[in-house]
Amino acid sequence: MNGLSLGELCCLFCCPPCPGRIAAKLAFLPPEPTYTLLPDPEAGPASTGPTGTPCLRARSGASVAGSGGAGAVEGRWKLHLTERAEFQYSQRELDMTEVFLARSSRGNRVGCMYIRCVPNARFTVLFSHGNAVDLGQMSSFYIGLGTRINCNIFSYDYSGYGVSSGKPSEKNLYADIDAAWHALRTRYGISPENIILYGQSIGTVPTVDLASRYECAAVVLHSPLTSGMRVAFPDTKKTYCFDAFPNIEKVSKITSPVLIIHGTEDEVIDFSHGLALFERCPKAVEPLWVEGAGHNDIELYSQYLERLRRFIGQELAIQHV
Repeated sequence: MNGLSLGELCCLFCCPPCPGRIAAKLAFLPPEPTYTLLPDPEAGPASTGPTGTPCLRARSGASVAGSGGAGAVEGRWKLHLTERAEFQYSQRELDMTEVFLARSSRGNRVGCMYIRCVPNARFTVLFSHGNAVDLGQMSSFYIGLGTRINCNIFSYDYSGYGVSSGKPSEKNLYADIDAAWHALRTRYGISPENIILYGQSIGTVPTVDLASRYECAAVVLHSPLTSGMRVAFPDTKKTYCFDAFPNIEKVSKITSPVLIIHGTEDEVIDFSHGLALFERCPKAVEPLWVEGAGHNDIELYSQYLERLRRFIGQELAIQHV
């Protein structure tokens, strides 16, 4: 996360409306887009993009009802991945992926991706990714993860990331995940009891907010933060009215099982954030503290997949019997 100038620090305490800009400086680092959605008048077999990289033809964007004016952007789309996406999968795996555009209640276009990793999967993971990545970069990881935990994956890009319009902000984060949630519910007919909300790093912010308002199958918080102030100023002990991303104040409202995963050597969001959320969350299950892991390498440890499989394949299965 970026540092703050002396002037911004003064604004933080003297001018409460300013922390939104400071939060954006702390949290949002949209990468150069690694994909585009190209208009495609006829859905059909996958084709090859102008540079020889894969293109995926997607289904038509039918109208989607959602609260606050959220919905789909009409049209047919195909996914064009640039070389920066580093996609490592075959055309067959590309064919498992559908892309479309939703519209948030704040008027922004939201790029969405649905990957059918497993036929007749019981659960679909609504994944809110971390910072400095977009759907193009995450797509290969999503296919690998969904295949290994026997879930389908639905993800979206935040405002200002990938093909999503607008600018990154806390309010837009909440509107973006709302649009994704309603698209998953209405476009694909997925019931809340079959949706697992998964947030990584900054993605835990919209995940916690949505989970505090809607019941779902489960919640996974991967390298979560307690609040923006506590990240910027580790000695912060209370939540101020102008604090950004107040996960610590919302996590107690979640009514679904919550799995918290954190690396003990996290250099971006200190391990203490995961501990604090675990202690505050009444629905928390046995957490996964990955000894020696940092902020961006938890997935490389074997216990990561082992814990997810046990949580989804055994613990949730028992609850749903």
